[in-house]
Amino acid sequence: MERSISKTCLMEQRLNIVTLGVSDLSVARAFYEALGWVASSASQDDIVFFQAGGVVLAFYPRELLAEDAMVEAKGSGFSGFTLAQNVRSKEDVAQILGFVEAAGGKIIKPAQDAFWGGHSGYFSDPDGNLWEIAWNPHLKIKHNGTLELP
Repeated sequence: MERSISKTCLMEQRLNIVTLGVSDLSVARAFYEALGWVASSASQDDIVFFQAGGVVLAFYPRELLAEDAMVEAKGSGFSGFTLAQNVRSKEDVAQILGFVEAAGGKIIKPAQDAFWGGHSGYFSDPDGNLWEIAWNPHLKIKHNGTLELP
């Protein structure tokens, strides 16, 4: 049954797809595949999809994504957001960052204890998108990899 939008809630509280504009689609795809990610068969010559738990991570050429959104494609530096993956143990943080570095990712912040009581580190992918790998003792990771918020 299709859910209709109520007058009290104009937008459902969910996220389906995160699309990153990339400078070279084949480089982005190869990097994430080197990390063990498997591209969906829905991927095409100009877009790549990865199932990322309950969300889809997509890559699309930066210039075309900007054109579609009717904004300028130019810009660099911190883009005002990070992607994050929470892991099941403190030791997993350094292990994953090591694997990322071996696959060609750049370690921005090595694994270390965080002010909020967990342990985390950051890396950037070939297009400079920032990822945090974090172990948070205050959050539960369900068996399917999703977070259970209090």
